[in-house]
Amino acid sequence: MLKQSLSQKMLQKLSPQQIQLMKLLQIPTATLEQRIQEELEANPALEEGDDYNEFSDQDQQQDENYEESVDVEDFDESGEHEILRSDEEYSIDDYLTNYVDDDSASYKLRADGMQVEEKNVPYAVENTFHEYLEQQLGLLDLADPEDKIIAKQIIGSIDDDGYLRRDTMAIVDDLMFSQNIIATEERILEILAKIQFFDPPGIGARDLRECLLIQLKHKLTTLHINVTPLDRKVLITAIKIIDLFFEEFSKKHYPRLQRTLGISEMELKYAVDEILKLNPKPASGYQSETSTTVNYIVPDFIISNREGELELSLNSRNAPDLRISEHYAHMLQDYRVTQLSNKTSRQAKDAVMFIKQKIDSAKWFIDAIKQRQDTMFRTMYCILQFQTEFFLTGDEKKLKPMILKDISDVTGLDISTISRVANSKFVQTEFGTKRLKEFFSESLQTDDGSEVSTLEVKKILSEVIGEENKRKPLSDEKLKNILRLKGYNIARRTIAKYREQLNIPVARLRKEL
Repeated sequence: MLKQSLSQKMLQKLSPQQIQLMKLLQIPTATLEQRIQEELEANPALEEGDDYNEFSDQDQQQDENYEESVDVEDFDESGEHEILRSDEEYSIDDYLTNYVDDDSASYKLRADGMQVEEKNVPYAVENTFHEYLEQQLGLLDLADPEDKIIAKQIIGSIDDDGYLRRDTMAIVDDLMFSQNIIATEERILEILAKIQFFDPPGIGARDLRECLLIQLKHKLTTLHINVTPLDRKVLITAIKIIDLFFEEFSKKHYPRLQRTLGISEMELKYAVDEILKLNPKPASGYQSETSTTVNYIVPDFIISNREGELELSLNSRNAPDLRISEHYAHMLQDYRVTQLSNKTSRQAKDAVMFIKQKIDSAKWFIDAIKQRQDTMFRTMYCILQFQTEFFLTGDEKKLKPMILKDISDVTGLDISTISRVANSKFVQTEFGTKRLKEFFSESLQTDDGSEVSTLEVKKILSEVIGEENKRKPLSDEKLKNILRLKGYNIARRTIAKYREQLNIPVARLRKEL
């Protein structure tokens, strides 16, 4: 049985402009440049310039008048020369004046009368890490040509950090299918043992234990004949620890190691110090500088201290020079001439509406960039007011408890908007570049009733652990008691949570000899 009924619903929908603003708001400055370039490539009506700020309220009023006067249905379908109609006669010249700037952009790639001479810039050619290993193949006595092919296959399977993580049987299969060589697992391991003597020591190891063991044995075999017996004994002890008691060493069960090996605490300390000198990533020192990727942080805000007065500014990359393309306005002028020479009104309608769509899209994007700047500046200025003492002193203990709602209440912006601004933005201060999320923290009540930031508690916890006796590191229970003496009444599990957030291991793993 069919029924009809009426119902009222309240729905909140985001316009395309609001969605565009939210997407622009949550990206950092480095990504904003890429986003602007994508928009410049996608929309020919948008271009870079230095005068888009000249769009005044009068320009916006003209645009509104244009929106009211231009309609798709107002096009003359009869093929008359007049393109657009409204209550008043509308000229395409009036339309052009809404978007054409008086000053045309002119960019010069070179000065007049000067020729730029192209020069070939030399650059350094460096061997890769794997090429360095292949150069050492000539030092091996490999009579069988297949052994050299197998050795190259093994070298090619070594990772950039120097480890051979590929299974031996997988290398056997690779040789069978790619080189048509049938090799046994024992043959692979025999050639691998020779490669493990290559420089740098520790190369070709299957795991960390084998890597450290190879380096220690290499040191023992290359000891000078005049070396002291103590140094030789230290190396032998270190080899025993890694070879037989690697798990106990990794968990720092030093008393158990001392009892099992029957050595003194000082002898154990010398052996452990020798192990700590080894390189857990043997190929790290042989990576080419050109292949190393360096990630730079581009700050979104800059805070300067002018004799006690804090000055906030946006990174200039957050304020790009964008404007409506003058070329697109000329396209309309050219089209007006061609329209007067017997072009159909349907073509006129399609052309003008396409240009209007691109120009409107460009204006929306420029407005979104402006609103992004305003929202970011208001948010950061409010954070600056909350954390003034920190920006003046750089002392993390001066950070006040601050949550997203605090900034939202002052700025009048939604909490989700504040979250988007703080999510991936950085501010440059005289004390270093900080992530905005670092300034937000919950509050903790002290014994005297005052509220402090959890960041302050973490800072004090880190200082207490840094000053502890590493031979007898403090447990979480002792850390809790110390902080309670300082007036911070927190539980032991909270201490453990803060310690993990600071990437500080438990007391047993902080122990040193």
